[in-house]
Amino acid sequence: MVASCGFAMSAPYDKNNPFPARLVDRRRLSAASSQKDTQHFSVSLVGSGLTYKCGDSLGVFPANNPLTVTAVLKAAGFTGDEQVTIPKDTAPISLRQALSKRLSLNGPTYKFAQLLHDRATDAGEKARLAAAIGEVDPEKKKAWMEQREFLDLLEEYPSAKLGAQEFSELLRKLMPRLYSISSAPSKYPDEIHLTVAVVRYETNGRLREGVCSTYLSERTQLNEPEVPVFVADSHFGLPADDSIPVIMVGPGTGVAPFRSFVMDRATRGAKGKNWLFFGDQRKDSDFLYADEWAAYLQSGVLTRLDLAFSRDQAAKIYVQDRMRESAAELWQWLQAGAYFYVCGDAKRMAKDVDAALHAIVAEQGGLTPEAAVDWVKQFKKDGRYQRDVY
Repeated sequence: MVASCGFAMSAPYDKNNPFPARLVDRRRLSAASSQKDTQHFSVSLVGSGLTYKCGDSLGVFPANNPLTVTAVLKAAGFTGDEQVTIPKDTAPISLRQALSKRLSLNGPTYKFAQLLHDRATDAGEKARLAAAIGEVDPEKKKAWMEQREFLDLLEEYPSAKLGAQEFSELLRKLMPRLYSISSAPSKYPDEIHLTVAVVRYETNGRLREGVCSTYLSERTQLNEPEVPVFVADSHFGLPADDSIPVIMVGPGTGVAPFRSFVMDRATRGAKGKNWLFFGDQRKDSDFLYADEWAAYLQSGVLTRLDLAFSRDQAAKIYVQDRMRESAAELWQWLQAGAYFYVCGDAKRMAKDVDAALHAIVAEQGGLTPEAAVDWVKQFKKDGRYQRDVY
């Protein structure tokens, strides 16, 4: 019996007791010439009792970079052997172990900065910290903190000393990262695929990295049971009726669940039409799973594929532009009962796609802007407009 949350009811593994999975495949999807490093990961579920459905996410508990852990310990004046107790744990563990797998080294708080100020014995350090945390412009103050991690503050204000337990209590828990699953259970029942952009950037003159994306891409050994995972249920999923058409908008790694959707419909021989809008920077370097989409188009599983590569021409073109170009046909699909899905960046892309959808509904449906808003609200209420945005 399978529970609606996406894993077997008898399975002992969940967020509180993750399964030690094996990473069985890792390959780069974007070309070396790309400005992005997008990778494909395959995680084995063999022996876990876990199952999943299209639209679900995989939760991954990462470990911090050992080099960063060592640097933090050195800057704070610890050996790493100090024993600390994590809340809800019964037994103490070493500070190095806590910093490696239990505590986040990102996102220092004003409380931490204030404590460093209070403990600083160097007058210059104390004055600089006072100026930073006493900044009256809230935007400047926020920017100052966002540019820093715990390591920065410890190195910038070395005269402030903390106890090991005290320090550990100032750090947040290292939380799991949720990634949209890009494989279909009908084809890969014992394996989960992920499509992940490896995060690297620079702040405060220091190179930074996404904890989990670099954990998977650089620090996890293949075929070793060392990746703690769990399946997270999602509201996001294919319609129960296989004959219903679906429209999918997923630029960049937002294409992940739609690879799952199309793969599932292909594997099961579903008859519903499938239309994908995909976009990224450049076709030559950023067309994720290009060969697979070509094969799905050739077989007829993928009815239509609209592409938007923003930097392949002088004027930037995005997925919402392709939607507007095909407004009449898109409206016909919606009138025929199509479900509409969006996955990806919440801050800009999802908002722009939503605005384009409202405009298309108003224009093609002959509705006022207010009536279009009501139409889309009902569309959502009916479960036909689903978003997985982050």
